[in-house]
Amino acid sequence: MSQNEASYTIRSLFVTALVAIVGTVVVLELSGRIDHSDNKDHVPVGDFQAIHITEGETFRMSPKASELHAVCENGYMAIAADVDPSFRGILVDYKNRGVRCYRPSPTAPAAIPEPDADAPVQPKEPAGDE
Repeated sequence: MSQNEASYTIRSLFVTALVAIVGTVVVLELSGRIDHSDNKDHVPVGDFQAIHITEGETFRMSPKASELHAVCENGYMAIAADVDPSFRGILVDYKNRGVRCYRPSPTAPAAIPEPDADAPVQPKEPAGDE
């Protein structure tokens, strides 16, 4: 080995890589390039996939249940956490369009708003002869 040839230990290379990574993160943080959102309203609840299954096809799924459940909110599918049901998110597709809980009838009249579940039901008065 000649004296001009530099030799580096594994430890020095590891320390150099660690310092470079930490330094990069610090510089990005101080320059404002790393965005920390305080608005939790638009944070994704999870990442989901739809898997197409045909009849007779075998499908493997984990035997453990997810810690999420689905509910229908104003006609759209919402995903909520089991531990905190108030933490909900509307399921959207890749173009940010809401996924409906029902399929509207093609022969039905224009969309009729669904009744509010919390609103009191008003009885209909019988049609009288006037």
